[in-house]
Amino acid sequence: MKVLVIGAGNMGLTYAEGMASSTYLNRRKLMVFDVSPDKIISLKEMGMFDVYEKMEDALPQADVVFIAVKPYHSEELFEKMKPMMNEEQIAVSLMAGVTIETIQQGLGIKKVVRTMPNLPAQVGKGVTSYTESEEVSRVELLMIRNLLDTTGESIHVKNQNFIDASTGISGSGPAYVFYFMNSMLEAAKKMGFSDNDSRVLVSQTFEGAVELFNRNDLSPTLWMDRVASKGGTTRAALDSMDDNNVKELIKEAAYAAFNRAVELGEED
Repeated sequence: MKVLVIGAGNMGLTYAEGMASSTYLNRRKLMVFDVSPDKIISLKEMGMFDVYEKMEDALPQADVVFIAVKPYHSEELFEKMKPMMNEEQIAVSLMAGVTIETIQQGLGIKKVVRTMPNLPAQVGKGVTSYTESEEVSRVELLMIRNLLDTTGESIHVKNQNFIDASTGISGSGPAYVFYFMNSMLEAAKKMGFSDNDSRVLVSQTFEGAVELFNRNDLSPTLWMDRVASKGGTTRAALDSMDDNNVKELIKEAAYAAFNRAVELGEED
């Protein structure tokens, strides 16, 4: 199996590194194509990939093609790729909002897997939702899942609606966590903690809370009840959040991302 990654930005390079470090390529080097001369130099210096400066030298060789460019570049890219594609190749999209149908039409192929990755893939803690066109076989889908799992975990979803929904939860989700962390950092600094102490207090609190959640079957609500005693400090904080409707605002934010993902698909 020969795998090509088109686009070596943050997400494309993350998946390229994950796959290249795995055993799934049977010692074949992962192929990477990018248009940036500076990126080409840095990719070659890494020594992990077969790096290509011309798409026509790489694309016809590939069995699986990961497309990791910005959605607004997709139409132009598809025009260049289409004459070089064949019907047995599988296109795996890491692009937000670009539908399977758009990819099939743009590339002139039928086998397409659409995914929604997220940023923690950079540290092997990503979660990737994925779904496929009906032409992708079970064996091919298992192969793709193994490749996606090299950056964390993957979740198979029934249809593209869940890919858009995943955008609102996991795809954009890390930014919500950073938003909350930033607010806590600002509060810690205002209370007089140094930058370094604020960072330790906040980061360790988040890491510890996630670890507790993952090690047990307790719901977040039950964990909150364990931390918050009646009339105590934590209950005062949680009551303040409830009074300010924070929970509903977070839900609305997730739906805003979801709705935008749907809009992007309709703009294709």
